[in-house]
Parts: sequence; structure tokens; C-alpha cells
Amino acid sequence: MGNDKNQVNCRELALDVLLAVTRDGEYSHIAIRNVLDKYRYLPKQERSYLKRLCEGTLERMIWIDYVLNQFSSVKVNKMKPVIRCILRIGVYELNYMDAIPHSAACNEAVKLAQKRGFQNLKGFVNGVLRSISRNLSSIPMPDREQEPLKYLSVAYSMPQWILELWQSSYSTEQMEGFLDAFLTEMPTAICVNPLKTTEEALKKELTSSGIQIRETGIPNALFLENYDYLEKIPAFLEGKFHVQDISSMQAGLWASPAEGSFVLDVCAAPGGKSLHAAELMHGTGMVEARDLTPQKVALIQENISRCQLPNIRTLQADARELDKALIGKADLVIADLPCSGLGVLGRKADIKYKLKKESCQELASLQREILHTVQQYVNPGGTLLYSTCTINPAENESNTAWFLQEHPQFRLEKQQQILPQKGKQDGFYLAKLHKENKTAPT
Repeated sequence: MGNDKNQVNCRELALDVLLAVTRDGEYSHIAIRNVLDKYRYLPKQERSYLKRLCEGTLERMIWIDYVLNQFSSVKVNKMKPVIRCILRIGVYELNYMDAIPHSAACNEAVKLAQKRGFQNLKGFVNGVLRSISRNLSSIPMPDREQEPLKYLSVAYSMPQWILELWQSSYSTEQMEGFLDAFLTEMPTAICVNPLKTTEEALKKELTSSGIQIRETGIPNALFLENYDYLEKIPAFLEGKFHVQDISSMQAGLWASPAEGSFVLDVCAAPGGKSLHAAELMHGTGMVEARDLTPQKVALIQENISRCQLPNIRTLQADARELDKALIGKADLVIADLPCSGLGVLGRKADIKYKLKKESCQELASLQREILHTVQQYVNPGGTLLYSTCTINPAENESNTAWFLQEHPQFRLEKQQQILPQKGKQDGFYLAKLHKENKTAPT
């Protein structure tokens, strides 16, 4: 398997993805999706290999660099970007891809270095990888008892400052649980469109074409496995379902908009929560899905057009700026706000490398600014649903406490920090806030 033409091509494609993400600052999920879209003609097995090689190398990069630094005379941060990425791919293959013979992983890395104009470094690449290959089973790790955070950081490739952020709220065992979840491939969670089909009918249609289905424990939601790509599934193209993590589905289920409601989703892209709300209202009422840029609005519109829901529309708008025409008009405002994304590191591995501690505080301030604006759209007796896809008290519970202090006309009905679960769900935070019918007497 290691030496056929497509396989070598896949390694080169993986190298380009890694360079785009680590050197050029592209988002990993976009870079990987673009390559998979471009090379759809490759057999499913090759596409799976390519996807795993890209995602796996990025997910395990801290561990990989830790290993490379033990066996290379040149430290990782001093290497040329192309060589650094070739070695990272090689180490990932050596340790995590049993079907690839060690000799093939080393040989193909050398070939790739030559092909990219580093003929003079092929001996270096070969020497480092073969040395690692011989010693894989005995690489010393940080002491788990003496330095638990350093151990977790290396073993699960998580920057130590993020672990320090979580340490005050979670035990080492809890942290290890969701670190493990981030490194486990997630099934695709889908939400059934009840205006087009039923859960039973969709299950039958998908299983008949060889797609594996698992129950989620949530009504009208399923896990999909063993498919090539979504656009190859007729039911997806016909709008019978949309993709949405089951943690995110809780937003609609918590809010439970009544038929005929006016729902405003202020930061809606790619549109999962808006679609779900429109479906929960059985095509009645209206959902207005807003976002900041034309690209994000186009993404929502694409999903709406595919699902053909009659009760949803899009608008480009900045959630920080007050739209006076909407004051007091919404039965439900969904505020799923820009956040640090620490709950979705299993899907977007590069977040953990790009994110800085200072950014978390800046994001918490931005969330407060938006919340202060959008709460004005909730009508008396209506609901504000605040959510993020992160695990960070400053952006979650602390912001909710601040909001209730600033806006006493709201009361907290419930809040929950959902933690990542292996093979099941992302990390997510929800707070359901009810606006009282009248102002309290003074």
C-alpha cells in the first residue's frame, strides 16, 4: 500500500495541507476540505488515508515534535518548513498507521524531500526517521505523577496553558477524558428534516445504500458512519437532513420555539441552529438567520436552499450594532457567539495551536458586547439562548452571571457546560434566559 502512485500523491497532498496550515495560517478544516473536494476522483480508501494523515498529524503535533526533538540534531523550530512537515508526516505514519510498513514511511519521506528540492537533506530525513522507528517503543515521556500537566500536554498534544485554564474546573481524570475524546474520530451527527421525511424512512434509505446508522438518543437525530462524502448521498442533496453536532442540537431543543414564533439567530453560520429551529416549528413562523460577512450568509443560504424550508431567511448584519426595528420583536433570540472553540478541538485541531490566552479574554468581552445589544430584541416573556462551543468559564458561566447582573429583567432558567464525549459529542455551553413579562416593582 505504501508505494503505489496514488499513495505517494496523497503524501504530497498532505504535505501541502500541513504547510498551508502551519506555515501559511490557513484553517485546517478548510484546507483539508478543499483538497478532498478537489480530489474526489480518488478511491474512498485513498481519500480516507489522506484525511487521516492530515488530521492525525495536526492533532498529534506536540507529541510528534517532542519525539523529533529527541532524535534530531536540529530542533523542530529551527528546521525548514517543508522538512519539518515531511518529518511530522513520517513520525505520524510510523506510530499511528499500522498498515504502512516502517521502511515505506521512511523511504517515501526521503523521496518527498528530494522531489521538493532538498536532495542535500535526504540523509538527514532518513537518519532521523529510521532512528525513531528503531526506538518507538521506548520513547521517554514526562513523569505523569511529578508533572501531570506536562505529561497530558505531550501525551494528548494539548498546549499546557489550555490545561492550566481547565485545571481550576476539572480533575486530571476529567481532562484526560475529553482530551481522549478530541483524538477519537467523531461520527457525523445529522438532524432529520421532518418537512421532507421521517427518521424511520431516512434510516431505511441510508442503510439501503450501505451507510451505517447509529442512534443518538435524541429525537430526529442520527449518527452516520461509513460513507465517502456528503454530496454523494442523494438524501443530503434532497435536503432530507442537515449536519449538526448533537451538543449544538440542544440549543433548539432547550429553546423549543412554539409554532408561529419569530426567531432571530444573530451569529448563524453555517446555519444548523436556524434550520433546526425552523424544523421544530414545522415550517411555521419565521427564522431570521444573520451573520457578519457575505461568505457566511452564503453558507447559510446554501443550506436553506438545499433543505427548502419555507420559514427561514438570511440577512447580513453585525450583531454588535443595534437594529432598532427589531427591538422587542423576537420570541427567541439565539446568540451562539464567536468563541475560543475549545469544545471543538476534535474537529478543528489547529485552534489549539493558533489560540492565545489573551484572545480568550478579548472574546469574552466581544460576547458581552453582543449580548448587551441582542437582548433588546427579546420580547417580554421571550427567551434568549446564549451558547458557545468552548470550555472556558470566562466565556460561559462568568458571562452569564455578568449578564444577569446587568439585565435583571432576565432570569436564568438553566445552564449547562456539556463536555466532549468520545465518539459522541463536542464540548458546548448553553444558558437559557427568560425575559420577564413586566418590570419588577421598585
